[in-house]
Order: sequence, then structure tokens, then C-alpha cells
Amino acid sequence: MTKPLDRRYDTAGESTVEVSALETFPYEYAGKNIIVTIDTDEFTAVCPFSGLPDFATIHISYIPARVVIELRSLKYYLFSYRNVGIYQEHLVNRILEDLVKCARPKWMKVEADYRIRGGIHTVASREYPAASRRRT
Repeated sequence: MTKPLDRRYDTAGESTVEVSALETFPYEYAGKNIIVTIDTDEFTAVCPFSGLPDFATIHISYIPARVVIELRSLKYYLFSYRNVGIYQEHLVNRILEDLVKCARPKWMKVEADYRIRGGIHTVASREYPAASRRRT
């Protein structure tokens, strides 16, 4: 007879996210709006309830004001989530807030497109400044 799987794997807390890894360099065309788009399909964090891995494609788009996010540092920052237990909806908020604090962009959007798990597909996103939406 088999036993039900009622185990939980250890997770790291959000305090282990390496915000200090983020670096920037000057945007030499300040005043000229460009949209920088960054995608990675190698993002992993873990479910804070079970400790099982959550895999996602992270999409980051932004309009730089004075600085540009250095990509190597962004990779290290994102990799630091590897063992962090964080809900999918909280993740996009945390990433957006860290990146906005680091780069002070004119506009930024972070989207996490999670791989299907248990038959459910989740996409969570947030913009800075918040997009105004008309209610109908």
C-alpha cells in the first residue's frame, strides 16, 4: 500500500533575494524613449506551501530614464530566487518594486508566465506607473 505524499520541502525566505546584485549603467540618450524588452524562460522559484519548483518565463519591458539595467546583474538577481518560497502573484510585485527602485524607469512592466501545473496556467503582471483602466 502506498502512502500519500504529505511532505514539504524547505524553502528560503525573500530576504535571500540578492537585490544588491542589480547594477545599472548610464543611458546616453536620456530624453529619447526606447523600450527595452528582456525575456528569460529559465526562471525558477518555489511554492511556499509545498516547496515544489515553479517554472516561469519572465518578461520585463521598460523605458529607461537615466540608467539601463545591466543584464548580467539581472541574471544573478533572478537566479537568487531559485530556492525562495514566493507566491506567483507576489513575485511580479517584488521584481517590479526592486527593478523600479534600482533603475527609476519612466515606465516598466513585469510579467511572469508560469508553466502549466495541475492543469492550471497562470500569468501575473504589473506595470509602473500603474496602468489606468476605465471601468465599464
